[in-house]
Parts: sequence; structure tokens; C-alpha cells
Amino acid sequence: MTLTIDTQASTENDIVAAPEGTLFRFATAGSVDDGKSTLVGRLLHDSKAILADQLEAVTRTSTERGFGGESGGIDFALLTDGLRAEREQGITIDVAYRYFATPARSFILADCPGHVQYTRNMVTGATTADAVIMLIDARKGVLEQTRRHLSVVALLRVPHVIVAVNKIDLLDYDEAAYREVEASVRLVTAELGIAEVLVIPVSALVGDNVVDRSERTPWYAGPSLLELLETLTVIDDLDERGQATEAFRLPVQLVLRPQGAVVVAPELADSYRDYRAYAGQVASGSIRVGDPVSVEPGGGTSTVTGIDFAGVALEEAFAPQSVALRLADDLDIARGAVIAAAGTLPPITRTLTADLFWLDPRPLAPGARVLLKFGTTVVQALISAVTGRLDLSTLAVEPATALAVNDIGQASIRLSRDLPVERYTQNRRSGAFLVIHPQDGATLAAGIVTAPGEPTRAGDGSGAGSEVSP
Repeated sequence: MTLTIDTQASTENDIVAAPEGTLFRFATAGSVDDGKSTLVGRLLHDSKAILADQLEAVTRTSTERGFGGESGGIDFALLTDGLRAEREQGITIDVAYRYFATPARSFILADCPGHVQYTRNMVTGATTADAVIMLIDARKGVLEQTRRHLSVVALLRVPHVIVAVNKIDLLDYDEAAYREVEASVRLVTAELGIAEVLVIPVSALVGDNVVDRSERTPWYAGPSLLELLETLTVIDDLDERGQATEAFRLPVQLVLRPQGAVVVAPELADSYRDYRAYAGQVASGSIRVGDPVSVEPGGGTSTVTGIDFAGVALEEAFAPQSVALRLADDLDIARGAVIAAAGTLPPITRTLTADLFWLDPRPLAPGARVLLKFGTTVVQALISAVTGRLDLSTLAVEPATALAVNDIGQASIRLSRDLPVERYTQNRRSGAFLVIHPQDGATLAAGIVTAPGEPTRAGDGSGAGSEVSP
């Protein structure tokens, strides 16, 4: 379920209240000097999410630097650009995470850098986001870095894309200029296959359409940015029947067993002595006591007999809760195993094709030996081929035999052992992985599975392929 808003005809009645208390993650992105940090600072300030002492310190620093004008003498970028190098250079280098809440819901925001050399940080911020706010300077329009970030957003399948056409005040709130940028945005997003994009005219410096709707844009009838953030659905929302929209997956982080001599009540001694649970964060879906589950590796099956959360027994758990599952059978389960809803695991394979966001200065070439991290599983892998690279000027995939830093490319990968590999389009969390250097542990790339390879044996899902020899 998604929220579709016509920016030319939306009214206040179109805004549907989100469930109170839900958590919404969003990231900002865009080219250099488009005003991302200023927008985030304005959002925090106008939603009254800034502590008094922090606001006083930022106001004092802003005054010392001669900052003034319609912003009320506050350099809002200082609220997010916390590194010394960021403040000295006037740029964003690292992802800045901020937490705030409104009466409607709680938020985690990631202010991502705009420079090309920090594209890796933008990928980090957008990976877990429910929405990405893409800023565009109304005077400059769509730039190459804007296209790069939109390409990342499209490949990561971020559920909601919001384009904030910023600095509209510098164009005297000209509707024609805004519509020209809006048309360019919709052309690019259509080429990238982004089905829904919400475009808003804003002024981060002045505050137009950030928290409150602005009277200076009477030609825009849509919601403010904060109103939109308060109403969009989140990744882990349930459908109309109260069911999770993705199949249950729990990557096991730790096997819990009693250690040492622990004093417990006599009536609990036997159950505590036999206690065994598998702890981890629910990556997707939901699970109830009594539900059948499958486990990989091994292909074992069992039934959930208990769900523990911080010492409290639950009847049901949802993503992204961290819980411990108790099963009816003693299976060979260790860190790196995946507990899944029975009948949903894909075929097991040793090969896959993927889109890679190459993040390391060292280029990628065929034959490279790397580590792949799926959830809590780490497996050795071989890059068998680099098959293409995305040309950001044409948005077409061109032939390539290597990838350089910040390239977005395609590769074929062979794994050292069998894994239940899922397409990213089917499961956003289980279909994503990291590429790690086997010697120094550096993160080389973020990857998403576009297609599993030939199955070595069938999984337990209804769409499983026939068994083949390994």
C-alpha cells in the first residue's frame, strides 16, 4: 500500500494519519550545495526537536560567522554537520544520523553527503530508508550527481522518493521555474523505472513547505514535507489483513544456552537447564508461537515453541524486533543460519548475478577473491565476471570489464558453498549483501541480488526449482 499524492490537486483531506508511534527512517541526498544539511536543520528546528543548549550554541557560532537574513541568524547546517572538517569546509562528509519525534510518529534521519567521492556514504544512508528526500537546487535543475543518487535509489528500491526543489525563494517563488525542474525530474525517474515520485517546492533557509505549508507558493496545493513524512507507509508495515508483506526471515546471531551456575527458582530449574534459543533481529515478516519454520543450512524443519524478548515471552514478533526463538526440535543451528517461514525458502545455489555499488579506491576485476556477507552469514566468493557498468549520462548499461570507485555495475559471482539466495526485488533485506576484502576487512561494495544462479537443490518454497547435482 502506497500513498499517491497529486501535487497540483492534493488537499488537507488527502493526508491519512499514520499509526501513532510508528518509526520512519528517511535519508537526504542530492548534489553539492543543494541544501541538504540546511533542510534537515530547518526540519529539526521548526518541529521543535532541538535542545535549548544546542540551539544556543549553534546560534552563537552562526552569529560569530556573520550569518543572518531570513533564517533568523541561524546556520541550520551546523545542526547536522558535526565533524570539524565538515564545519571548516562547509560540506557534509559522513552520514549524520538524527532522531526526533512528532505526535504522529518517531523518525530516524540520515543526512548524506553530496560529493561524488562520498557516494559510498549515500548508499549507506539509503539502504535501510523508508524514503529518500532528493534535494535539487531550483536554479541548477537535475545534475549528474542527482542522476547518480536517483540511480542508487532506483536500484535499492527505496519505497518512497521525495524530490524537494530547494531555494525556490531565490527564484521569487516562480511557478514556471518549478514546473520545469519537476518535468525534468519525472523524465529521469521514468527512465530509471521509479514508479512514484513526490515533488515539493521548498526553501530550507526560509522554511517554506518544510514543516508548514507556505502562503508564498499558492500554486502548490500539496502537503508540506513533514506532513508527507508523517503519513507515508514504512517498510515493515502490515497489509490490510494485518499480515506482514514479506516472508519471515531471522538470521541467527547467537545461540543462547545457560552458562555457569545460575540461581533460579526450583520450579524453573528444569526448564532453564534445557533452555536453548536462537537470537537475532527479524529481518522481514512476522512469526507466531506454533508456526512451522525451515532452517538453512541443513534444510531442517521445526515449530516455534516460544518467542523471548528481553525476558518477556511473546506470542508474536515482527520485523525489526530482536528476539530469541525456541524450537520444538534440536537442530544443528549456529550463527549465520537463517530461520524462515516454512515453504518460503528459495532454491539453494552457489552462483548469482548482482548489481554492485563499488565503494573502494581499488578497482574490481574478474577473478577477484572476496567475502560476501548476507545478514550474519559470511562466505568466500569469486568474482567470475564483470558484465556491465551504468552510464549516468545516458542511464544505459554499457559493457565493462572492471569497476572503479563509485561505479554502479553488474557482476557474476560464484560462492564457496550453497546458500538460499533471494532476489532483492522479492526481499529487500535478504537480497542485499556486502562485499568485503578478505585480507584487510574493508567494505569493497554493497550488492543486491538480481538473479540467483542454477539451483544445486530445491528450497522449500512453492516456486522451488528441480534438484540438480552440485
